[in-house]
Amino acid sequence: MSVDMLQEKIRKTKNPSVVVFDLLLDHIPPQLLEGTGPAKAYEKLSMDILSALKGYVGAVRFCFVSFALLGTEGLQVLSHLLVEAKRQGYYVLLDAPETLSVPAAANAASILGAKDCIYPCDGLIIPTYLGSDILKAYLPLCSQGKSLFPVVRTANRSASEVQDLLTGGRLVHTALADIVNRHGESLVGKCGYSQVGAVASASAADSLRALRGKYTKLFLLLDGYDYPNANAKNCSYAFDKLGHGAAACAGASIVAAWKESDSSDYLAAALEAAGRMKKNLTRYITVL
Repeated sequence: MSVDMLQEKIRKTKNPSVVVFDLLLDHIPPQLLEGTGPAKAYEKLSMDILSALKGYVGAVRFCFVSFALLGTEGLQVLSHLLVEAKRQGYYVLLDAPETLSVPAAANAASILGAKDCIYPCDGLIIPTYLGSDILKAYLPLCSQGKSLFPVVRTANRSASEVQDLLTGGRLVHTALADIVNRHGESLVGKCGYSQVGAVASASAADSLRALRGKYTKLFLLLDGYDYPNANAKNCSYAFDKLGHGAAACAGASIVAAWKESDSSDYLAAALEAAGRMKKNLTRYITVL
């Protein structure tokens, strides 16, 4: 099962980090933009980082929409990066575009279902605040060895305005977690976690404690590790006693680490930032 693969890669690297690649123009070092467009420049940046972190980080994540906004060239770059990440042995996650239930089924078939898919990945991050029919549209992919990570609690600052409201004695995001957990109960892998996991917030410590305590079979992807209000200690509440069952996702703090560096060496800055993230996380957890 795909979730077993993810947990094993984290165990081998002793690194519960996921590097996020969003095609954002301000992440691209100026020297890479000389003589080329943003899509190709970001491809160069990403390829270099993938090669440098091979064997150090076990999982990477790509945002479909951020590449699609640059049109055909952006989607071609996304396809190249997904193929290369798979070739290099990473566990590959892809953020699916938000859509209604009928198009969601078509997305599932085109993004993950076809054997000759041009967007190869191991797990799909899906929006679920539109309701359970979105999740159900993607569930058949689990029988093909793929994992799903429905978004349960987002990391943006104002998420609590809606997602932490009480509804029938539960918070809105835990009500959604109940639905997600119910659909994944029969899909537990050898590692003890379900093929249907969840995306939670790296900055919401109380939420992570509650989610880990109640949903012992949900693998949690912790979004927004590099947001100002997130930290490694908060993330530690999402892991079990073996240091399993969760991974923290960081994008700008690694991919665009050059912006905070005195050097123009974007690759050295990314490596240093990735090392710092691992060190901070493993200060609070030990991956056995």
